[in-house]
Formats: sequence, C-alpha cells, structure tokens
Amino acid sequence: MKKNLFILLFSLLFFINYSPAKAQTKPEFLRLNATQKAWVDSVFNSLTPDERIAQLIMIAATSDTKRSLIDTARSNPAAVRQMIRDNKIGGVVFFQGGPLPQARLTNEYQALSKVPLLVAMDAEWGLAMRIDSTVRYPYQMTLGAIQGNENLIFDMGAQLARQARRLGVHINFAPVADVNNNPNNPVINFRSFGENKYRVAEKALAYMKGMQYNGLLTSAKHFPGHGDTGTDSHYDLPLIAKSRAELDSLELYPFKVLINNGLSGTMIAHLSIPVLDSTPNLPSTLSKPIVSSLLRDSLGFQGLIYSDAMNMKGVTKYFSDGKADAMGLEAGMDLLEFTEDVPKAIAEIKKSIAEGRLTQAEVNARCYKVLQAKAWVGLNKIKPIELANLYEDLNPKEAELTNRLLTEKALTILQNDQNLLPLQRLDTLKIAAISLGADTVTTFQNKAGLYTQIDNFRLSSKPTPAQIDTLLAQVRGYNLLLVGVHQGSISPRLNFGLTPGMKTALESLMATNKAVVTLFGNPYVLNKIDQPERAKALVMAYQLTPFTEDLSAQLIFGAIPAEGKLPVTVNSRYAYGAGLITPSLKRLKYTLPEEVGLDSKIIQSKIDSIVQVALTQQATPGCVVQLAKDGKVFFRKAYGKHTYEGDEPVKLNDLYDLASVTKVTASTLALLSLYDQGKFDLDATMKDYLPFLKKSNKADLSWRKVLTHSARLKSWIQFWREAQKPDGSWKKNTFSTTRSDKYPTSVVGDSLFIHKDYQKVIFKSIKDSPLNPEEGYVYSDLSFILYPTVVKNITGVDFETYLKENFYKYLGANSLTFNPKRFYSLDQIAPSERDTFFRQTLIHGQVHDEGAAMLGGLSGHAGLFGNANDLMKVMQMYLQNGYYGGKQHISSQALFDFTRYQFPELGSRRGIAFDKPTFKYSGNAPRYAHPMSFGHTGFTGIMVWMDPAINLDFVFLSNRVYPTRENSRLYQLNIRTAIMDVVYEELGKRNSIK
Repeated sequence: MKKNLFILLFSLLFFINYSPAKAQTKPEFLRLNATQKAWVDSVFNSLTPDERIAQLIMIAATSDTKRSLIDTARSNPAAVRQMIRDNKIGGVVFFQGGPLPQARLTNEYQALSKVPLLVAMDAEWGLAMRIDSTVRYPYQMTLGAIQGNENLIFDMGAQLARQARRLGVHINFAPVADVNNNPNNPVINFRSFGENKYRVAEKALAYMKGMQYNGLLTSAKHFPGHGDTGTDSHYDLPLIAKSRAELDSLELYPFKVLINNGLSGTMIAHLSIPVLDSTPNLPSTLSKPIVSSLLRDSLGFQGLIYSDAMNMKGVTKYFSDGKADAMGLEAGMDLLEFTEDVPKAIAEIKKSIAEGRLTQAEVNARCYKVLQAKAWVGLNKIKPIELANLYEDLNPKEAELTNRLLTEKALTILQNDQNLLPLQRLDTLKIAAISLGADTVTTFQNKAGLYTQIDNFRLSSKPTPAQIDTLLAQVRGYNLLLVGVHQGSISPRLNFGLTPGMKTALESLMATNKAVVTLFGNPYVLNKIDQPERAKALVMAYQLTPFTEDLSAQLIFGAIPAEGKLPVTVNSRYAYGAGLITPSLKRLKYTLPEEVGLDSKIIQSKIDSIVQVALTQQATPGCVVQLAKDGKVFFRKAYGKHTYEGDEPVKLNDLYDLASVTKVTASTLALLSLYDQGKFDLDATMKDYLPFLKKSNKADLSWRKVLTHSARLKSWIQFWREAQKPDGSWKKNTFSTTRSDKYPTSVVGDSLFIHKDYQKVIFKSIKDSPLNPEEGYVYSDLSFILYPTVVKNITGVDFETYLKENFYKYLGANSLTFNPKRFYSLDQIAPSERDTFFRQTLIHGQVHDEGAAMLGGLSGHAGLFGNANDLMKVMQMYLQNGYYGGKQHISSQALFDFTRYQFPELGSRRGIAFDKPTFKYSGNAPRYAHPMSFGHTGFTGIMVWMDPAINLDFVFLSNRVYPTRENSRLYQLNIRTAIMDVVYEELGKRNSIK
C-alpha cells in the first residue's frame, strides 16, 4: 500500500515538476545537514592545493584485466593503488569485472585513500553493462517504446540505485538524454530513448529521479546532445553543424528539463559544435563557451559537470594527455573522467593556474563541491562493503519483475495482416517455430510451445544455401511460421547482427506469406531487409534477451496485449509512433510470484518443503505443481522421479493419468457445453438420454441428482471380476492373450485383449445394478462411465472427437488425450501401479482404472491423460467464466449453475460433478478455500482446484499409486491441500485475504 501511495505521489510530482521553463531546482547533494557540512569543511581544510586538484580526477579501474576493454596497464589494481597512494585521486570508474572482485577492490582502494573515493560506473542499462552476474535492464530505446508507465522506469532507477549502492558505487553515468534523430548514429542509437524530445525528457527524468531519490548520483549525457551525429566520438571528433535555434529547440530540451528538476550531474560530450564554439577541432569537453557559458551560466546548472572519458579519440586526436585535462578544468568541468596520465594532468593543471588560465579559487570551489557529493552519498561515514550475500542482493526478484514489465510494455506490433495477432483459432493452425541465428532451441520457441503444439526448427547465423533450402522444404506443410530473428548485435557497425545468410532465409520465409516475424534487435534493421511488409505480422522486440523472447511469444498468443510504439523513425513505412494495439485474449500468462503479490523465496521454500515431505515419506515418487492467480502462472515445478528406483526425472510436460479428474475435464466439460446449448437438461431423467435404461431402476433418476452423487447409485462395480471364473481363468468371450478381430482392444500392453462387444456387458451390469437402499451422498463412477454414450447420443459425435474438436485443440490443450501411447513415448508418461491382481504388470501409458481399461481406455470417469499446463488451461477457462483464448466457450451462467452447491439444505457439498468445500473443514479442499471454489481429485494422486474469490488456479499431478494403490500417505499428509494453503496464507498476509 505504501509503495502504491509513493508511486501515485511520484506521478503527481512528476507532472507538476515537468517543465523546461521552471526555476532550477538545486541538486540535493548541495543541501547537506550540519554533520555532513562539518565533515566537508574538515576534509577540505586538510587538503593541500595539489590534493584539491587530485579530487577532481577519476581514473579507470577494472576487476578483470583479461576481459577489460580499457588500457589495463593503467587500470589494473597495482596501477590504481599507486595513483591512490601517490596522487590522492578523487575517484575511480569501474569497467569490466565481477561483483565480488570489484567489491573487494573497492574496499581495498577505500582503505588506501586519504579521502574516501567516489566510485562510478557506466550502468545505463544496469550494472550488467559493465560487470557479470548482475541485473541487465532494457536498453533506453526499448524503454522509449513504452507509452506512459514512467513509474516503471522510476522503479528501474530506484532498483538500480539500491544495487549500485550495495556494490559501493556512488555515481551512475546515466541517463542518456540524447535525442537520437540520426538513424546512422553509431554511438548513441539504441542508448537513446528515441527521437521525440518530449518523450526523451519524460523518461530520462523518471530514470533520474528513481536513482537520485535512492541515493545515487547521476550524470545526464552527452551534453549538449550527441544524437545527431554519424561519427563515434570514441574514434574521432564528430561535427554537429546545427544552428543555435535548432540546438535550443531539440538537443538541449531534455537537459533543460532534467536541470530544472534537480539533476545532480551532467557529462559533456566530445563534439565539435561551431555555432557554440568555432575554435577548430575543439571538442565541447574543452570549450568554455559550452561548459561554463551555456551549461553553467545560461541553463543555470549547479550540479557536477563530468567530462566524457578523456582517453577517447574525440579529445585525444587533437590534444595530448595532461593538456586536455587542464583545458577541461579551464572550460568549467568539475570532474575529469578517465584521466590517463594523472601526474602529467596535475602538472598541466598547476601550470594553468600559474599562467592564469585557471585559478586556485576555481579549483577550491570544485573540490568543495566534490566533497559535498561525497558527504551526500555517505562517504563521511564510510563502511566496507559487506561481501556476504552480495550476488543475491544484487539480483533481487523485484528487478526481474520490473524487467519483465518494462519488456512487456515495450513490445511493438508493426504489421498485423487481417488482425492475425493475437493468434486465436489454434485448432486451425499447424505451426512451425523457426529461430534464425540460434544454435539451440530458444526461449521464444519453448515459451510458444506452452500455448499449443509447435514444431521447432532453427538455422545458425551463417547458414548455407543448402541449409536454407532444406528448411524451406521442411516447413512447407505448415500454415503458420513463427520466425524469430535472433540478431547477434545491436550495433550499426555490425549490420545490427543480420548476416547475409539470415537475411536470405528471412526473406525466403516471408515470401511464403505464412510468416509472423519477431525481430530481437535494433529496429533500424528493418532498413536492411527487403520488403519486410511481406510478413503476415511483424513484432519488434528491440533487443535479444530472455525477457524479450519469453514475452514476445506470450504477446503472439494473446496472454499479454501489445502496447508499444516505435520510438524512432526507421523509414517512411515504419515511422516514429508506429505500433498496433492488440488485446489480451486471457490465455495463461507465465510470470513470477511477485507479479501476483507473493515472494518467490517464501513460496518456493514452503512448497518445496511440503513436496519434500511427500517424497521423503514416499507418498509419491514425483509430482508437478502449477499455480496461477489472475490468469498468471506464478509457479511451475517438477519434483522427483517417475519411480522410486528409476532414473527418469519428472519433467514439467510429463503426462499423468488424471483418473477421476477426467470427470471434470472431459465429461463435465462436454455436459456443460450441451447444457449451455440447451441440449442437455439437468432435470431430465437418465432414460431421456440413455434409452437402454428405460426399463431399469435408473430410468427416472434425475441427472441433477446423478451428477451430485445423490441418486442412490452404487459406488462402483468390479467389472473385471465379473469376467473371471472361480478358478481365476477368464470366462468365454471376455479376454484373450492375443489380439484378433474378435479381441481388438488391449487392456494392457500386448498381453491382454478384451472382446469387442464387452462394453455391452459393462453397460448391462450398470443397468442391472441395485440402487442403494437410502438416499444420501455416495460418490459413484457408474453414471460417468455412460457419459461418452450420452454425448454421442445427443451430438452424433464420439466423445473424444467432441472434446478435442470443440475444446482441447482450441484451448491449445493438445496433451489431453485418451490412450496416450498413440502419441507419446513412455518416457513422457509417468507410470502408475504394478497391478498384481488383474493385469499382472506395471501399468504404464494405459489407464490405471480397471473399468476404463476394459472400455478401451476411454471412459467418462477415467482414462484422460495430460500434462499440468494443458490441464490448467481447461481449469482456467472455468475460472474465467467460460472465456479463454478470445472465445466464450461456455456461458458464465452455465458455469454458475454447475459450480454452485446443488443441495446444501441436505448437507451435500457437491456441485454438478464438481467437488466443493465441506461446510465444516474436513480436508477435502484447502483450509481457506472460499465457498465459491470448486475442483476435483483423482485416485492416482491428482488434484485441481479453482477459487473465483481470489482467481486462484491449482493443478497437482502425481502417481501416488506407484507401486501400489495401498499407499495413502499423500492423503494422510494432506500434501495437495497444504500447498494451496501456503498460497492462501501468503496472499492473506499481503492482501488481507481471509
């Protein structure tokens, strides 16, 4: 609640303060308390004139000299130690390395330094810009595609600030405030928020405030604007040939906004800008008219002015080491970044003072300001960086969630022929997912595979013509191609990572008129592709990360909407602001517990502990747990093995025998549909849809009572025993050990086959079975055995076909099937029991229930197999009042009729086929389940449960009957309901759910 209030307050302040014309806000670091000011005065008075000069110098440092992109002779630990000891420098700028090595060096350097050092990094998109094992946030151009949602960018800045401070870093050389209005810009490009000065200013301001409000000094760059250049200042001096009016109206605009809102620092670019300073070959870094007159005096900037790196060719091409540093201070700079030769620089600065180009008073004022900044970041009370838990602290789950949300809001659809996206009629699509530039199956492909059946193909970044031809032949039979272009580079210098072979393959795939193309990289790559408009749909993901791959797939299938807009103009077809809005189809979204208000560590730890009890106590050899809230899957995990003694680990997509959950996933689904169409009446009688029962004791039983297990039906019948003689042999016309026309259907493997007409015997047994003498609740399988016949009698379509064609295929629940060995290998299916009394073998890939087995594996009470994810799709459709994937499959009224208590006045807890919580807790449902909730359990160790009160969806798959059904420990330990109770409890702690 506090966080939401803070975000609202920030939003109000943001829009109130957002004005380039308002009076300048003094940077926070200049407003110190008495204790801080006393420290500044004390330290300042203790410094010699030379040491005051040294406080204005920051040198490069690295914690990994093998990977460093900078001169390691001057940045290695030995060199840095020497500069700290001998020259009393003011700070260090860390480049390549790792968190722990950098933290150790920082502690060492701080201990060596007379005055605590300012530690800086280039962390425009997070610490990962420089060091490994840390958070990488999206590039600024990706963020530029986000419409509004500045609060998310503020959150990113706040999180980055906390991560930086945890690592002992005080300055982030960010945000980039350049307006990228030159598509050929080789150095800014994707580092800019885009080409619109207003959006650049808004987003840069949100980012800046997020960092500064959380104790991190910032440095907006690259003043006065590096966006309209075709030259990289790392290698040469770029020329900006614009008028003063043009600069004022465009390049300077974001800087003005930031300055007027308390910007703590600005970095000066190495640019030649004749209209501001006509001195030949003079970079803006060394220009007094630009640094002092424009930035300091005209714009009123009071914060710290940093140079861009003083080793870049943009300055060193025309000015030598030392001399350039002195000229930078003469121009008005406060801090020199990446001074290469510190002794020479100090000597040149002293010479400048002696010759009157710079005064000691100016040095003193800047030194004092630097000390103020040091006090503001807490260096007046410096403590060593705590090394324990550093990696964990630098990679919080909140950062991963922010990353996901930022990526989600940025994704942009640039083309959508006939509103193809989001994909709806999955039952009509045969999909191939093709990754160009990938060596293995990608995150994009794996995520797409969660939504429907997909076949994966890939080409390396340098495919041969023969390989391209082979791919085209392989995908010819598909009617939709999901093409992911995995660009290996974001840089214009490397053609944005689009190799000639990838280009040829992409253009060939688009020519099929079946390709949905997702570009994982720089949007300017569109200028490198011939006729990209030939794609059926075009998704711009802006960069290649696990998040863009994951969420692009979710967007394509309608789990999330498309909201992003191009932040730059690529060409006349793909101009600034292009982007089509598409809705969510309310398919399952895959995310983190944090997105639904839960803590990943707590949820994982508690569920792991419960499941570990189940595995340790041999309640089941393995299981799969999947949980969703508000349609967001926040927990999916496989545990254990298929068997206690085997080596096959349980996988998330393994199929399990759903046992009685078949009732609510198959029979009830079909009846709901027919009820909704007015073809099935709950208050009709059994004889109305099953004429063979007309002269039986069941003829006049109402379906409402039958489906609530209150119609006096027997619980079950041991059909297999009715086929057995007293001596244990099989009666005539029952079973055979060999397959034939007369015995076509396997009951188990290749060892036992049932007579082709034996279903009639089973149905007669049901017809002739006596009713229980008294009314009351008795859970019965008998009517469910008959529902495939009911469905066939009403629709003329067989049961499995009806379900698959009307529901499973549309939902993308393709693993839901009877007799799964037709489609899946045994290593994809968990075994059930070692049957020692009927089939005399391990039941694996065939239904565990004996009655269902004798019906050929297909029945309304058991026989359905499936994986957790597909099972959840059906349950989520129920939870969403019959809506899923862009279609209202069943009316909300029909679902209400089936999921409400039917006879509560009689003490019955049942809905129509669905189980519901008892009126007094008994363990059949989660302890905290709402009376609106409903679900079912399966004999083999399955449970599904849905709670509309909090939009919670739970699927639990296990084979607790392995090796024997006598194992009841799963029930005794309440494993399944205990897992849900954890979620209820944790949600209750955070959201007052009772």
